Amino acid sequence: MGDSKPADQYLDAAIGLLQRVRDEEAPAIDAAGTLIADTVAAGGRLFAFGAGHSSLAAQDLVYRAGGLALMNLLAVPGVVGVDVMPATLGSALERVDGLATAVLDSSPLRAGDTLVIVSLSGRNALPVEMAVNARALGIRVIGVTSVAYATQTGSRHSSGTFLKDHCDIVLDSKIAVGDAELTLDGVPAPFAPASTVVTTALLQATMATAAAVLAERGIEPPLLRSGNVDGGHEWNGRVLDEYGDRIFYHH
Repeated sequence: MGDSKPADQYLDAAIGLLQRVRDEEAPAIDAAGTLIADTVAAGGRLFAFGAGHSSLAAQDLVYRAGGLALMNLLAVPGVVGVDVMPATLGSALERVDGLATAVLDSSPLRAGDTLVIVSLSGRNALPVEMAVNARALGIRVIGVTSVAYATQTGSRHSSGTFLKDHCDIVLDSKIAVGDAELTLDGVPAPFAPASTVVTTALLQATMATAAAVLAERGIEPPLLRSGNVDGGHEWNGRVLDEYGDRIFYHH
């Protein structure tokens, strides 16, 4: 690591990844943002899903200041986050065939909606099956993943494929296999993951694009304001009422 401090080294690595995403993923970000805008304009609904720590980036899109009010979290019991006990159960559930089918069948998702699926490795059964089945139902899929895993690891889905193989649009986070940016003498494992930083930025860039595309078309983006600014609650109440039939976290 040289003479630089670990904190500086990590931040430099994260900045470097963000610069790569900005330079290399611009067309995909534009396409994904436009697809989300198209979905909103056509009366469709928006959903986001991620398992384990990938869920953090999905949750970052839902019911938050400056975000689109129409983004809903697609929750899979025991998989969203690390609150299940033991936490290792969540990892095991990602590998269960058939779980995604059951989730989609019991969800409000329908043809014409858009689903964002976040999976760093894209190799487990759950995200692959979810993308395959969603598209079969006429749902558009935006996959957020590290494409490197598809060349350096094996799929855990029976098809041998990865999330990236079943998406309308793929956003590549560029994260190296193993998701750890630093090494240090005396520390036996690589450390300091950056996937949450980069994936969240990728998705917020996509949502910013969507808001701008809607505005260009003369459509007011259904954005939420902070409840900690004057008038925020009133603003949000109006938006939630106006779009209540497409918002599933407010019933």
